[in-house]
This record gives sequence, C-alpha cells and structure tokens, in this order.
Amino acid sequence: MLEIKDLTVKVENKIVLDKFNLVINDGEVHVIMGPNGVGKSTLTKAIMNEPNYKIVSGDILFNKKSILKLTTDQRAKLGIFLAMQNPLEIDGVTNADFLRTALSSKENKNINLYSFIKKIDEAKIDLKMPDEMVHRSINKGFSGGEKKKNEILQMKILEPSFIMLDEIDSGVDVDSLKIVADNINMYRKKHIQSSYLIITHYTHLLKYVKPDFVHVVKEGKIVKTGDYTLAKEIETKGFNFEKVVSNVFNGSDASE
Repeated sequence: MLEIKDLTVKVENKIVLDKFNLVINDGEVHVIMGPNGVGKSTLTKAIMNEPNYKIVSGDILFNKKSILKLTTDQRAKLGIFLAMQNPLEIDGVTNADFLRTALSSKENKNINLYSFIKKIDEAKIDLKMPDEMVHRSINKGFSGGEKKKNEILQMKILEPSFIMLDEIDSGVDVDSLKIVADNINMYRKKHIQSSYLIITHYTHLLKYVKPDFVHVVKEGKIVKTGDYTLAKEIETKGFNFEKVVSNVFNGSDASE
C-alpha cells in the first residue's frame, strides 16, 4: 500500500530523515519506535505534505503511484489519514459539522443527514463518548483522552485505508487507552485491507493492537526491525544498542 523510497527530509535546514526506506503492505501494522528527535513524527508529516517538512530527495508511493505532487487534501481523499500527537483546537467549528463536511469532500457528494447521524451515533457509542462532545467545538476543552478518542472518531467516520497514529497513546488513561485500542481492532476487522503506521515510545497500545513489524529509528534511518518481542525488549532495555541492520524487509534492506 505504501512505499517510502530513499526519502530524505529536511526541517529548518537540518536533515531529519536520511534515505529512509519502508514498505507497508495491505493489512499490515507497522510500529516505529525510537528516542525523541530521530524523525518518527517527521515521517508522518512528510507523508501528509506538511509544508515545514521539505523533501530533499526520494519518493513516497501510495498504491504504486507517487504522491509527492499531491496536496494534503488530495492525499487525504486517497485514503491517507493521520491521527495527530497534539490535535488542534478549533473554536466555533463543531465535530459534527467538521466531520460531515470532510466526509462530503472525500465522497465528492452531499452526505444524507440521517445516514450521517446514524453513523456518528454508532461510532460515538463504540468510543463511549457523551452526546454533547459531538456538538462541541473541535477539541475545545477536551482532556488528553477525549482528544485521542476524537481522532479515532474521525477515523471511523472517514474510513481511510492507510492510517497513521502518532502517539495515540500519549496523555491517555488506562480506560481510555483500552477503548481506543478496542476501536482500532474493531476497525481492522471491518476493513481487513487497511494498513497502519503507529508511532509510539511505549508498548501500552501494542499489548492490545499487535503489530506485524516493529522498527527502531535512529539518526533518520531504521536501524533495527523485528516483531512485537522487539518492542518488549526496548521496554526493558531501552534504545541502547549498536546501529546494526537486523532484518531483510520485504525483499529489501529495511534500514538502508
């Protein structure tokens, strides 16, 4: 579904990703871990065309086609979704209005009000969100857990095929984390071809959402790849290991 080829990204004249390579196939869950400042979130911003993240070289392929010339909204309409680490507050725009407008834009048609209300009510129940949250300004006065639930609500309504979750487990209490994880797994069962890129520092979410691959990033490159056991090893030992290539990934060197 997604292929990152020799991607080099510069932020404020500093190279953050350096000839980064990664392949994510349909239905796979990939996790990126690593110390602060190594380029984990930079990858998601580059994929979504955040203007402060300049692509120096390389390519990003979605379903085998380059998306480098596409705008952020064009990429979103293809089915690429980012649940942000620090979701923005937008005063004066309600969740319901935002989601209906976004869904209409994605589907390129007016969305029937009754079917939309039914869909958002079902998602709201799944996420154990109170009714009034849907009619409040986006993230205005929301707790950390409520903001992250709101990101998952957007995912469930917009139904993307490639989903990036940037520290969706940060600032979330145990109960909210379980609800978020349950809804991700529910979505995976309903959309079996959907693929996921999860950015995290911890294994909290991964205990519920089991990844196919775990990648460790240092100095702008993947330096180690494994399965869930690698995440558990990092939890106990940290990131203090030599920069070595551990696996051959999908027929190519995952760490460049």
